[in-house]
Parts: sequence; C-alpha cells; structure tokens
Amino acid sequence: MSPSILVVDDDETIRQTLVEFFATLGFPARAAATASEGRRAMAEHSPDVALIDLRLPDADGLTLLEVIRADDPEIAIIVLTGHGAVSTAVRAMQDGAVDFLEKPVDLETLQAAVIRAAEIVRMRREISVLRARETAGDAGGLAVAPTVDRLIELAARNGDAPVLLIGETGTGKGFVARTIHDRSDRRAAPFVEVNCASLTSTFFESELFGHERGAFTDAKQAKRGLLEVAARGTVFLDEIAELSPESQPRLLKVIEERTFRRLGGIGELRSEARVITATNQPLLQAMESRRFRPELYYRLQVLTIELPPLRAQRERIEPLARALLPRGATLSRPAEAALAAYDWPGNIRELKNTLWRASILAEGAPITAAMLALPSTRSAVASASDPPAATLAMAEARAIDAALLQTGGNRAKAAQLLGIARSTLHEKLRARASA
Repeated sequence: MSPSILVVDDDETIRQTLVEFFATLGFPARAAATASEGRRAMAEHSPDVALIDLRLPDADGLTLLEVIRADDPEIAIIVLTGHGAVSTAVRAMQDGAVDFLEKPVDLETLQAAVIRAAEIVRMRREISVLRARETAGDAGGLAVAPTVDRLIELAARNGDAPVLLIGETGTGKGFVARTIHDRSDRRAAPFVEVNCASLTSTFFESELFGHERGAFTDAKQAKRGLLEVAARGTVFLDEIAELSPESQPRLLKVIEERTFRRLGGIGELRSEARVITATNQPLLQAMESRRFRPELYYRLQVLTIELPPLRAQRERIEPLARALLPRGATLSRPAEAALAAYDWPGNIRELKNTLWRASILAEGAPITAAMLALPSTRSAVASASDPPAATLAMAEARAIDAALLQTGGNRAKAAQLLGIARSTLHEKLRARASA
C-alpha cells in the first residue's frame, strides 16, 4: 500500500510541487500552509509521513513536530528547511524526526527518504499490534467477555458478513473490530477506520470512496478512498448512527452490490473490503426519527455483537483490573472492593485510565482505595489506614518528576515518555517554578 503524505509548508509553490510529485508516484498527499491546518489535517486523515517546514506563520516547525508526535507516536516526520543547521537537525532528530533535508531538496532524495520513513511507520505499527496482542494474551482472554469472544470467532470465520458492534463509550468497540480483522483471513490486508461523527457528508464520502480532481472546491487532485486502500482488508465505520442521510444510500450500495464511484467519477469501482460498523446509541431510535435508513440497518446487523458495560459484569472487574495494571503495580484489598463497587460509566477506558493514574500516586506501593479517587465508593470502602487522596496536580507533578528522573533530566525524552509535547512540559515546569 502506498504511504499517505502530509506536506506542511507556507510556500504555495513548494506545496503544489510536492503534492503533484507524490501523485506521480501514486502516493496520496495533502498539503497545509500553517501549523494549525497541519494539525487539523493530521486529526482528520492520519497520514503515514509528514513533511514539515521549520518556519511556519503561526508556529515553529519543531513545536509542530512535538505536537504531532504526541498526537500520533507512530507517524514518521521529515523536516524540510532552507535554514538548516547542525544544532537544529540534532534537535529535530531528538524530538522524533526520522530525517532532515535542506531545501531545495532533490526529488529523488526526497522519494528515497519518504520510502524509508514509510517503512519505519510500518514497523512501528506492526510492533504496536504485537504489543496489543501480547497484552491481550497476558490478560488471559479477559479483554472481552467469553460470550463476546465466541461471537468474535464467529465473525472472523465469516469474513464477508457485515458486523454491527453495539456498546457504550469505552466498552472496546474499536478493539473488538480490530480483533475480528486480526483473526480473519483478511489479516494480511489493511485495517482502516473512519469516525462518521467527525466528518461532513462530502468529506466522509471523499474519505471512504475517494474523489476525482475537481469533484469539489479543494479537490486539487484525484484521491483513492479507504475502500480502495483497504483492498481485501476491513473498513471500520465508528459512530455509524451519525452518518448523514445523504451518505447512507451510497454505503448501502457498497454493501449490497460491492461497487462504488469516487466523488465526481463516472466509472464503477469494485470493493472487496469487509465493513464493520459500531454505535453507542440505539439505531432503532434513529430509524424512528428518520435519521437512519431501515434498509441500511438491516444490512449492517447481519451479525450483531453487543458489548456489555462493566457494571453489568461485575465479576470481571477485578480480574480485568489486574490484567490492565501497569507493570509492577498491585492492588490493596480495599482498592479491589472499591473497583467492584463502582459503576464505571466510562467502562474499560475509564478503568484503564484510573489504574494508570493510581499507579503513579502509589510509587511502587500497593494501590489504595483513596488513590483510585472513585467518588461514589471512596468513603464507603476506603480503609482507615489509607493516606489522603492526592490532588490531580500532585499526581501530575509526580509523573513529571519520575519521567525527568528516568531520562536523566532530558526534557525532550521526558515529554515523549509522558505523551505530551515538549512545549507543554516546559510550560508546566515554568508554572511550578513561579508558584
């Protein structure tokens, strides 16, 4: 699969030249003129490789690099600048850039750099998948309920059937979709995801079906959609209930006839991809209010998997919590009781984040009920010997200090370890110093 590219440069000629150059290579590319536009494009399209100019109208290129790396640690970033210096290059590499090229850049050199960067991204993503599988294996199959696991196996064996995942926010719908893909005979092909709630009708169809040049105002070049990118893989459509009524008939045609057209296109293209959808709200209510087409619903729910909230399966909370604990962390008995008593409105996502925060506060000691800071259960189950709950500011300060200690005071590495931009870390340290 060709790598997707994002070019962030305030020079219109350079942007257009690079986008057209990548088009000749078959690499889908987008361009942004400012740091804010670049970050928005990152959030909407998740490119494989970003080319960033160091001098932008609204931000320093290195600051944008830090922000992008915090948003997507797997992306490969190549810094382009006409103001190259050894110290700048070193800083860019420390902050996570995979290459540093001076303008005017030789296009063959750039092509080679992008291909290398794409390979780095591929390896990073493979490692992430392997780590996720290892974590699921360490959990002893506890990532999903046993009945759900059997349905996942059924969905994986029937690789052409549409699957509808229903569950509250945080119940792991994305994890289940990926698991179905990884266990199916489509596992070697791409898994791509679209959030239906985050895109307008036009941009959703452009993302899914692709578009021809001139199909709409900003369509400067033809673009392959995710149905083409996925090939024989899987397309995961999250928050399907938010899909616009205008786009629903086109999705229905893909599922029923396995064909589609790019926006502005004439020729029919064939889709070999499997479609998995997910929603956190009842589609029946959406149909009653005429926001969702009944015929599409009936095609999507060929195989429906309902993911129960944690409060409906309290027997799983304690073993699941143990599986999700950060390495080296342990739970006290009062903490176990607090976990079992809480309703977990944010489900697995909330549980995981709560354990991560509490493990920072514990600093290697067993996690107490007070450290969990669960509002509805803290007073009822906290032990009299539990220390007072720390504030969020205290937890943040301890996490920063631990990261700086672990990295020998290197702020760039500490920020990367914390998953925040280095500029954000600088601001927090300045605020502490002035307090």
